[in-house]
Amino acid sequence: MAVRFTAVSLRQPRLGADSRDPRELTLNMVEVREIDPPSAKDAVIWRLLTTHSVETLADACRIVDLYRSRWSVEQLFRTVKSQAIDLEESLIADGDALERLAATALVVATKVMQLVHGRGSPGQRFQAAHLFDPTEITVLEVLIAKLEGKTQKQKNPHPTHTLAWAAWCIARLGGWNGYEKERPPGPITFTHGLRRFNAITHGFVLASQK
Repeated sequence: MAVRFTAVSLRQPRLGADSRDPRELTLNMVEVREIDPPSAKDAVIWRLLTTHSVETLADACRIVDLYRSRWSVEQLFRTVKSQAIDLEESLIADGDALERLAATALVVATKVMQLVHGRGSPGQRFQAAHLFDPTEITVLEVLIAKLEGKTQKQKNPHPTHTLAWAAWCIARLGGWNGYEKERPPGPITFTHGLRRFNAITHGFVLASQK
């Protein structure tokens, strides 16, 4: 990636601006450009405007990291709302009840996004125990044995008990076919998978209590 930064001045638009606003606003811009994109794909270009001071390359990289964190927050709320959990479709009218529902939805959405980020090789650095309790780990072990196919391509390719290992199982429960050539599972797939996994785990616990 090539990184550049400079101060820029934004002029007030001719139409629709509030007369009380300044005629010109000075900000710092950081541009991040992909140097050698994959064939047949456009280069990634980010132009980030900020009020933070940007005087060095380290400052510019910090702005990029802040934007990356902001993107994760946007993805979290997208998962809570339209992407998977669909909180906005709730018919609850009581404010306190809606607040509790929103808090619960955020917990679930956070887990979904942890699975999204933990799919594949990045999740091999973390243990599944960060997200799943011992009973759930036991259920994952049983499910993975049933979900794996006979060929190597149908096996869970990740080290046992890592987050990636668990994410593979949840994605399979959500409808992903498990082949690497397919599009990686996203928030919707992991949300469906978690719902099914939680129901299976609940049944396992009830059966164990007999």
